[in-house]
Amino acid sequence: MKHKLTGAGIAIVTPFKTDLSVDHEALTRIVNFNIENGMDYIVIAGTTGESVTITSAEKQAIINTIVTANNSRVPLVLGIGGNNTAAVIAEIQETDFSDIDAILSVSPYYSKPTQAGISAHFEAISKASPKPIILYNVPGRTGSNMLPQTIIALANSCTNIVAVKEAAGNMAQYLRLLKDKPADFMVISGDDDLALPVTLAGGSGVISVIGQAFPKDFAQMIQLGLEGKNKEAFKLHNKLMDITSFIFLENNPSGIKAVLSAMKLCQPTVRLPLVEATDGLKKTITGFVNNYA
Repeated sequence: MKHKLTGAGIAIVTPFKTDLSVDHEALTRIVNFNIENGMDYIVIAGTTGESVTITSAEKQAIINTIVTANNSRVPLVLGIGGNNTAAVIAEIQETDFSDIDAILSVSPYYSKPTQAGISAHFEAISKASPKPIILYNVPGRTGSNMLPQTIIALANSCTNIVAVKEAAGNMAQYLRLLKDKPADFMVISGDDDLALPVTLAGGSGVISVIGQAFPKDFAQMIQLGLEGKNKEAFKLHNKLMDITSFIFLENNPSGIKAVLSAMKLCQPTVRLPLVEATDGLKKTITGFVNNYA
């Protein structure tokens, strides 16, 4: 599993038509665009995929579209997480994992469990899962930070917990994980702006938002980072720095959808309570896209 999830993965958007239905043609375009330009794997129905506002039927249809478009070219990771442990386990038990390589499971949100509660949650999920699990720590969204010692303990006690997507935006926390983790456990950046430094420090790459708009340069940047070629890698990092900042100014995925819209890959439509990027941000993003070379 380690080699499969090393490199540049994307947290793929769920494109919507202006009537808010899922745009499967646009989804197919984005899958092909990314695979053809070197991205290593795809994460389905994560935060960027607006997983909280898609129905279970829509989620299955999205999986089917991505599986068909992918045609077994790259590994697929499926987001299954939440703050109701029993419901997460039920979804795992009801899911067909024939074409799925791993699960991405977010740390429980809103409930703000203790570290012991987080551990018990993932231990229960580990016992139920037929696939390897990537933990997802994103305290800016969940309201609680899954501490490095909690992650390391889970990595040591649950053999199918193989990685963490770390998105606390805290380089010291990344370095603690990299120092103390088991040898075969992967630390994957969930922060686009820190993806290269984390990779150079010993991380396994990134699950990216901006990467799906600039897959060729982004995938090359991460590959150079894995090879320790920091000077060449930072040239690409610097080239992408502004747009990486722009897409998070208002909201994710409104920002990345504005980029993909400027590239004619999908509509900028999002579902409430999210709203589209403001006209000012769209203009800034379109200017960057039009001048990117």
